[in-house]
Amino acid sequence: MNQLLVLDKIKLAYPQQNQLKVIVENFSLSLEDGEIGCLLGPSGCGKTTVLRAIAGFEPVYAGEIRLANIILSRPEKMVEPENRHIGMMFQDYALFPHLTIEQNIAFGLHKKGKSYIKERTAQMLELIDLADTRKRYPHELSGGQQQRIALARAIAPTPKILLLDEPFSNLDTDTREKLAFEVREILKENKLSAILVTHNQAEAFAIADKIGIMSHGKLLQWSTPNELKNNPNSQEVSDFIRRDSLSALREQAFLR
Repeated sequence: MNQLLVLDKIKLAYPQQNQLKVIVENFSLSLEDGEIGCLLGPSGCGKTTVLRAIAGFEPVYAGEIRLANIILSRPEKMVEPENRHIGMMFQDYALFPHLTIEQNIAFGLHKKGKSYIKERTAQMLELIDLADTRKRYPHELSGGQQQRIALARAIAPTPKILLLDEPFSNLDTDTREKLAFEVREILKENKLSAILVTHNQAEAFAIADKIGIMSHGKLLQWSTPNELKNNPNSQEVSDFIRRDSLSALREQAFLR
């Protein structure tokens, strides 16, 4: 397999009172073509900032980001978000309430011909098994259905990689885990690479081929789910996996 996405020793920061507040530093990972990766960690660890930097919404103060051997970001260069060929799926779905489902999915295809848009939209609706909703509006669908529509809209322009920002956080536990498996199947069926950001270990292990455990702006380990469980590279990673697993079990027991 070929490396699709490479983050090479990047530094991310925010200007604050005439100085930089460093959020992420010396951060490196690579994702192979067709792989699904996940950044997993608590709120404030820097995972969403990394996702925003890949998308082109945050500058890089050191290192570089490459996609398909093209440099997207480094201190003296930043490709605009719209020119990165990256799909984005947001936490709040970001569907347009005044547009039908069909129109929402077609939104990113406006530069294509009418026949292509019609055919591609139909393909996406079939892919997510919601062809009968094409003339309906987002508020008429369930949260899980809206999330699948958001996924179809992100995939429709055939991006090189898909970024998912806490995509299941607004759903109940059962729907969240079921949809995580469905999303993985859809991505694999379309041979799409993706990076998911979440604080939920169950989601990460359900969907990802590679998981990065993050803490205080550092990447502690970037490995397969099995490697993380069986061969954590530090006590901190081991404690995180065990603690998060216990929290998930308590949440499931409480909801039952």
